[in-house]
Amino acid sequence: MSNPISPKSVALSLTEPWSPRVIGEVDDSFVKVAKVHGSLAWHSHENEDELFYILQGHLRIEMEDRSVELSEGELFVVPKGVRHNPIAEEECYLMLFERKATLHTGDVVTEKTRSIAEQLRPL
Repeated sequence: MSNPISPKSVALSLTEPWSPRVIGEVDDSFVKVAKVHGSLAWHSHENEDELFYILQGHLRIEMEDRSVELSEGELFVVPKGVRHNPIAEEECYLMLFERKATLHTGDVVTEKTRSIAEQLRPL
């Protein structure tokens, strides 16, 4: 990427919920932004951690043993192998850091699952 970018501005421009878009790369990881609302799906990423950073709004990440509540400016890393389900009661905008091998909905496929090709579409 040769120019500065505002992750929040890009996220706010998204129209499709649960459809992350790649805005940058760091070594073997993608930086993504997404607009989310409602529930994604219970899933896990066996070999990859997943970092959620809240740009605007509120996100709850349910896990089998607990839930975490995240507000604007907060981040949480879901460790590899941990089943989780992100939920946003109202629209929420977030940034994700994930290894390039990370599948959108991990070990499950739903109507909300997006391929890496879809996530790499031009903004």
